[in-house]
Amino acid sequence: MLSNPSSDQKLGSESAPHPSVAASEEIVVQVEGVSFTYAQQNGAGSATKWVLEDVSLKVFADDFLGIIGPNGGGKTTLLKIILGLLEPQKGWVRVFGRTPREVRHQIGYVPQHARIDATVTATVLDIVLAGRIARSRWGFRYGKRDREAAFVALEMTGVAPLAHRRIGTLSGGQRQRVLIARALAAEPKLLLLDEPTAGIDPYVEQNLTDLLHQLNESLPIVVVSHDIGFVSTHLKRVACLNRRLTVHRVSEITQATMSDFYREHVHMVRHLASCPLGDAGCQHGCQSSTESVTREGQSD
Repeated sequence: MLSNPSSDQKLGSESAPHPSVAASEEIVVQVEGVSFTYAQQNGAGSATKWVLEDVSLKVFADDFLGIIGPNGGGKTTLLKIILGLLEPQKGWVRVFGRTPREVRHQIGYVPQHARIDATVTATVLDIVLAGRIARSRWGFRYGKRDREAAFVALEMTGVAPLAHRRIGTLSGGQRQRVLIARALAAEPKLLLLDEPTAGIDPYVEQNLTDLLHQLNESLPIVVVSHDIGFVSTHLKRVACLNRRLTVHRVSEITQATMSDFYREHVHMVRHLASCPLGDAGCQHGCQSSTESVTREGQSD
């Protein structure tokens, strides 16, 4: 189990980004000088509007990395490039030393706001088995090995008792665990999650966080999140992405750092170790910072 930073640890001041924790660690993902833009019609003489610009990042074999940033900052785009679903116009990406498309079957992916039609008759097992499609010899016809892998994933995520329940009858937290189980059924060597805690209550979020820590004992995890509290409390490193990317140790994430990054007021709450990471009114004895920091010259 990864050790979490102490809740009463004094956060350090902003300092130069650290691209890695230990350069000797095995690199599983390497992004070098990546720039990306979606197809658009530019007028004569107009500059290219980059979604990502000169982004470099290394993910290590034991990493639990968070990616934060404003809407439209390029977080989901970066995940899709690591998955090989998008190709950068500049730079290159290697996953396990190969191109993303070559090893896509070794990457588990939990997308943001995955759509599950509550009216479908599919069971939890059906959904999780779908994670085996890339490994199944017969497409949607699953063999014994596929079913074994699916049940292992269900056990790991704590939803095995729900295997034969209809997916539409589950709570939001249960569905999120099922989606993680679907990703794990592919037996990935890397797990990418896009906003896994969005729309679930604090208690369920804490349980999900515990699950991710357990999974991180055996595989690297990259999590995109808007919840700075979640990122700063549970993860090893934080990548701040708003077209360009910088990587910080968790201890470097301060109110001034975030205000400068987001270019607006940032309200920070110091959560206790026992807090299930609710909002500023979580009523668990957490202290809200009364200091407000604004980047000079910027409006809200």
